[in-house]
Formats: sequence, structure tokens, C-alpha cells
Amino acid sequence: MVETLYNIGWSLIFSIVGAVIGIILVIASSLVLPALINRLTPNIDEQKEIARGNSAVGEYFGRVVGSAILGISIVVAAAVLGGIIAALH
Repeated sequence: MVETLYNIGWSLIFSIVGAVIGIILVIASSLVLPALINRLTPNIDEQKEIARGNSAVGEYFGRVVGSAILGISIVVAAAVLGGIIAALH
């Protein structure tokens, strides 16, 4: 019984640490990805185009950055889940 409680405690610690690391990684990627898109498209200033009302650039920028953040979130969630499963065994 004591070993079960010990394992549950460790799994909680791993899940909390993994969640904090995951949150940090997703926030960091949210800050880095728009700058990366700006470097990949040097001839287009997305912020000026969006401010001018160019909805095509706004949709492109939003979809690319949003899908990249979603992809990174899926990878981070898989890593956190792997840590939880490893802690339970």
C-alpha cells in the first residue's frame, strides 16, 4: 500500500513538472514562431499588410502560426503523457 502511494506521488510530481515544462515550451514557441515567419518571408511585412486590411495575409499568417503552435502543443502533450506513463510503471 505504501509503495502504491509512493508511485502516485511520483506520478503527480512528474505530471506537474512536465506540465510546467510544456507550458514554457508552448509559450516560447508562440513568441518565436511569428519572428520565424517574418524571416522566411522577408519581402512581406505581415503586420503592415494586416493593418492595411489585407485579409489574405492575415489569414495566411494566422493559419501558419496557429498550425505550428498546435503541432508543437501535440508534441509537448505526448512528451508529458509519456512522462506520466513512465512514472506509473
